[in-house]
Amino acid sequence: MSGVPASAAGGPGRAPVRGGSVTAPAVPQAGLWNIANILTMVRLLLVPGFVLLLLHNGGYDPAWRAFAWAAFAVAMITDLFDGQLARRYNLVTDFGKIADPIADKAIMGAALICLSGLGDLPWWVTGVILFREIGITLMRFWVIKVAVIPASRGGKLKTLAQGTAVGMYILALTGPLATLRFWVMAVAVLLTVVTGLDYVRQALVLHRAGIAAERVRAAGGAAQ
Repeated sequence: MSGVPASAAGGPGRAPVRGGSVTAPAVPQAGLWNIANILTMVRLLLVPGFVLLLLHNGGYDPAWRAFAWAAFAVAMITDLFDGQLARRYNLVTDFGKIADPIADKAIMGAALICLSGLGDLPWWVTGVILFREIGITLMRFWVIKVAVIPASRGGKLKTLAQGTAVGMYILALTGPLATLRFWVMAVAVLLTVVTGLDYVRQALVLHRAGIAAERVRAAGGAAQ
């Protein structure tokens, strides 16, 4: 016996492989109903519930705003875990790639728009954050054929600062805490702009690299 499995050696039930190499079987994509996608769907379903809680009774009831904060906090927590679970346990799906960023932007966008509508947050702050988030998402899709722009440390800090600041604005805070949330939001806006510019730089570099690679492939094909 050679010690080589019959399948690798071209045994019964399998045609011999030219060149003696065996192509590894493709890893099947995870099913739609996995824990990562379920967390993403929960976050999507929380959006209308969060809006109803925040705007209930005119939007200024401290108790209902506390309930809205709880819904927002759950959404932010699921955002932390679904991506990690998908990557760690090979649960990445096409649905998750599309739904995850939509869910992220939906809950944050809903909170910002509601807070500005209630007069708690200036509209320009909401505009800056939403413009950055939507723009970077579109840029990710723009260069996705070349490479995936990874989440940077600054981007993670931005997400933490945004979530903390928006959460503080959702709560009916007064006194020093109301002053503190202003400065937390100022840091969040600063990180939003700085990391947004860095993502634009990365996207342009990747796009140029993709164009250069296409030209090299085209030149190679013409030479043959």
